[in-house]
Amino acid sequence: MKILLSLLSLILMFGSCKNEHDGDHDHAAAVAAAFKVNSETVMANLKGWQEENLDYSMYADDFYLFDTAFGAKKDSLTLEEMKAFDKQMWADYDFRMVSEVVLLPGVERGGTKPDGSVRHYPLWEVTLPATDSTEARSATIQLYESFDFNKDGKIVRQQAYGDFTGLMMYLHGQGEKME
Repeated sequence: MKILLSLLSLILMFGSCKNEHDGDHDHAAAVAAAFKVNSETVMANLKGWQEENLDYSMYADDFYLFDTAFGAKKDSLTLEEMKAFDKQMWADYDFRMVSEVVLLPGVERGGTKPDGSVRHYPLWEVTLPATDSTEARSATIQLYESFDFNKDGKIVRQQAYGDFTGLMMYLHGQGEKME
């Protein structure tokens, strides 16, 4: 009986110890779930951009877009500024994603742990439509794009890097495509 009580005590003692790794597993599962939901939002965003019908309700009120363009007058755009920019871009150009969409998990700002953010490296074809005096002109641009989300699943930060200056120079006849 003494051995049985000792074994039972040991079982209860070890069974009541908290496994420190459970918190890590729970956090990783929550991040993976957030990445899955956020990836669906990014896919809707890409579809909306390509169809020139972006649903801006996926953006948070405090959203900002990093302005990574050469010579940018300020470092970011608000949601209202981005809406105006999008409208102008759609009026002037046609956009078509020409690569497979592979969404990858992003990491926390200033760290290396996944945080539910989403990034991808798309290849877009951009066309300047023909006018009465010019032919249509198209080129492709490789981008890096990332999306950060708040706890409500809304996009709070977006950034895209690519050679936009070179693209625009080519489309407007001020440069030649690099082969």
